[in-house]
Amino acid sequence: MTKWASRGLSGSALEEMINYTNEEYRKTRLALIQKIPTPITPVEFDNTTRHITLAYFDQQSTVDYIGAVQGVPVCFDAKECELDAFPLRNVHEHQVEFMRQMEEQDGISFLLLYFVRHGRAFYLPFRDFMVFWERMQKGGRKSFRIEELDTGYELQIRNGLYIWYLDALRKDLESRP
Repeated sequence: MTKWASRGLSGSALEEMINYTNEEYRKTRLALIQKIPTPITPVEFDNTTRHITLAYFDQQSTVDYIGAVQGVPVCFDAKECELDAFPLRNVHEHQVEFMRQMEEQDGISFLLLYFVRHGRAFYLPFRDFMVFWERMQKGGRKSFRIEELDTGYELQIRNGLYIWYLDALRKDLESRP
């Protein structure tokens, strides 16, 4: 089991934006995407706030979100980055393998990245992510810089939603052989 101690609100703003977007997609019947909870075993509690302060992961999680968009199976992970470079250690081998298997089943896998310092969000297609991952596996950089991302996949506000990713997903689908 992996030990987990609370890091405050790390990632929660991005997650809230994605959850809100997914709820709008569900209401308008554009997509059905579910947040996958990470199973934990609580160990310590703060009795005054009734919050878990220490817990252990029960098992390795897959990705943050799984669902379908207009009949196409999708899975993705959401990550926030405080710096100009995203550390690849923030994506685990078992997550990469799950996304790879989704792609092999004709599904779509991707990452949603939010660079906090820049206030910019990106859709990163799995095939583009794998370029960075394989570079690291061959002894290269263990991160990628925001400048290395395709600005054509930068997410724009649409219909009042900050993380409107369906346009980028459509572009990803259209670019496949």
